Amino acid sequence: MRYLSPMTDKHELRAAMRATRKRLAGLDPEAHLRAAGHADDLPPGEIVAVYRAIGSELDADALAMALAGAGRTLCLPVVVERDAPMIFRRWSPDEPLELDEAGVPAPFPLAATVAPDLIVTPLLAFDAAGGRLGQGGGYYDRTFAALPDAIRIGFAYAGQQHENLPLEPHDIRLHGVLTETGYRAVP
Repeated sequence: MRYLSPMTDKHELRAAMRATRKRLAGLDPEAHLRAAGHADDLPPGEIVAVYRAIGSELDADALAMALAGAGRTLCLPVVVERDAPMIFRRWSPDEPLELDEAGVPAPFPLAATVAPDLIVTPLLAFDAAGGRLGQGGGYYDRTFAALPDAIRIGFAYAGQQHENLPLEPHDIRLHGVLTETGYRAVP
């Protein structure tokens, strides 16, 4: 866990955390499987939003399989407008995907649009108070604001935790974080 001074620039921090996440991915390629082993510890939610990992994001495929195996309905986020909240389309791990407006794999438009009860989100860094540092596009923060009742869970390597993250008024905190070491709810 690293301590961040209040003066740390978010742009600089994002660059450092991308490098950290990439290093962690290389050091522990099985972390996603151990994290998925804690899927039963997640809060309840009938419809769960997962994501398709890009780059060094913690791969959510095994988690998706575990959640589907437990009878939860899955969905994926879809960017339909760059400055709007994402929508969610129903999805099963065996279904094909296409690229959305942000270039991220997403279900086809024929898939049903749903409102998730629980949103599993990738991140660059998190802190013990539920602070989340994302890629900087604001997609998840806009979506969290539009779905305030959804439970927000970060999915990350344990090594992505920091002492305190610089947050802005539009940054929305997580309810918990799932890592390869287990699930931790935010007090």
